[in-house]
Amino acid sequence: MAAVSEAYTELTDPEGPGTAAAASHAPAAAAFPPDGPLGWRGYDEMRARAHVRTGEHESVVTALATMGGTEAVVLSFEFRYLGGSLGERTGDRLEAAYTLARERGLPVVSLIATGGSRMQEGMRALTQLQRVAAQSARNRAAGLPQIAVLRDPTTGGGWATLGAAADVILALPGAQVGFAGSRVRPADADPYAYSAEGQLASGHLDAVVPPDRLRTTLQHWLHLLCGAGGAAGSGKSREVDALAPAPLPSARGVPGLPESGWGAVTRAREPRRPRAEAYLRAYFDDRQEISGDRCGAVDPGMRCGFGRHQGRTIAFAAQCGTATRPAGFRTAARLIRLADRLGIPVLTLVDTPGAANDAAAERAGTGAAIADAFAALATARVPVTSLLIGEGGSGGALALAAPDRLWATPDSYFSVIAPELAAAILKRDPAQIHETADQLRIRPQDLLDLGVIRGIAPPA
Repeated sequence: MAAVSEAYTELTDPEGPGTAAAASHAPAAAAFPPDGPLGWRGYDEMRARAHVRTGEHESVVTALATMGGTEAVVLSFEFRYLGGSLGERTGDRLEAAYTLARERGLPVVSLIATGGSRMQEGMRALTQLQRVAAQSARNRAAGLPQIAVLRDPTTGGGWATLGAAADVILALPGAQVGFAGSRVRPADADPYAYSAEGQLASGHLDAVVPPDRLRTTLQHWLHLLCGAGGAAGSGKSREVDALAPAPLPSARGVPGLPESGWGAVTRAREPRRPRAEAYLRAYFDDRQEISGDRCGAVDPGMRCGFGRHQGRTIAFAAQCGTATRPAGFRTAARLIRLADRLGIPVLTLVDTPGAANDAAAERAGTGAAIADAFAALATARVPVTSLLIGEGGSGGALALAAPDRLWATPDSYFSVIAPELAAAILKRDPAQIHETADQLRIRPQDLLDLGVIRGIAPPA
C-alpha cells in the first residue's frame, strides 16, 4: 500500500478476521472446523505456512489510506497467501471494508492479485462472490466511486467481481487478466486475450499504467471523482437539480456564420477545423479518460472521461469527427451513467458525419447502442451541456446532444441526413445538392430559428 499512498492505517485485526475499524459491521465469524468447512486434509497447515511466509492471516489486507490528500478504503491482495484466493474469511474482511466505506462516504480502491476462489473451502468460498458483488452494488448505489488496479494475476471471481465491476479499471503492464486462469483455459488459447493489453484493446479496461506512474494516476482519479466542486463521494442523497451545469466552451474555429447550407457543410468538413482534442485541451486543466464499452470493443473516435474546469470536475463525451461505432455510443452511455451516479455534470461535444453503417457495425448492434445513448441522456439527473463543434449527422449526432441544452459553433451544421444522401433518396440530380442543403436548413442560424439549439457559441 505504501507504493500507492502517502499514509495508511491497516484495518485488519491481527487477532482474527474482519477489520478493527469496521468490526461492528462485520458478521460474527463462526468457529472454523478443523481443516475448514470441507475438512480438506492439510488445509490448516497450508494456512499456517502462508502466515509464516507473508505475516498475514488472510489473502487480503484492508486499510484507510490517503492518496493525494483524498482518503480511501484500500483492499490489497497478498498473492503469496494461497494465491490470493477468496475464502469465507476473505469475504468477512471485504464486506467489513465496503461497509466502512459506505459509513464514511469514501471511495474503494482495490489492488487485486488473485487466482480465484479457494478450492479448499468449496462452494462456501465460491458464494463469497455473491457477497462481494452485493457489497459493491450497495456502494455503487450510495454514489461512491470504485477503482480497481489489476496486478499479476487477476483471474477468476476476483476479476469478475472486484475488478470488472469497478467504475475505473487500471492494470499493470503484462498482468494476466481473465476469468479463466492459465491452468484451466484451452491449450491453444491466444495468451494476448488474457493479458492486460489484450483486455484494454477489447474494451474491458480503461488504461494500462506503468508501476512508476500508478500512484500519480490514482491520485488524479481520486481528485477528479471525489474532489471539490462535485457531489461524488458524499455517500448521501444528492440534490442534482441544483447542480450547476458545465459551462459552455468557446468556439475555436472560424468566426462568422455561413451564407449557404452547402457553405456550412464545407466549413464543418474542413480538415483543419478544430476537433475534439483542441476543445478538450483548451477547456480542461487536467483530465483522465475511460476506454471501451465493456462489451468487447473500443471506438477511437469517441473520447470519454473526467476533467477539471475552473476548480470543478466535469465529465465529457466527445465525438472526434469520424463515424461513431456501436462501441463509441456504449462508452458514452457508460460515461453519462457513471457521472449521473456520482453527481458530476456532463459536457458532450457533437461531431460526426453519422453512425457507422457498415456490416460490422450492424452486427455489433448499432441500433441498440444508439438507443442506449439516447436513454442515458434522457434519464440523466445531472445537467448535460452539449456543443455541436462540426458535423451533426442525423441520429448518430443527436444521440450525444442533450435535449433542450444544445449549442452550436459557427463552423458546424446539423441535418436530418447528409445533403448528398437526401438528394439521392429524392432522386435529384447531383447538381441539386447545394439547393437541397439550403432546403434542409442546416446552418447554425437556421437551427437557432427552428428552436433546435439554444444559441451559437461565442468565439474564444
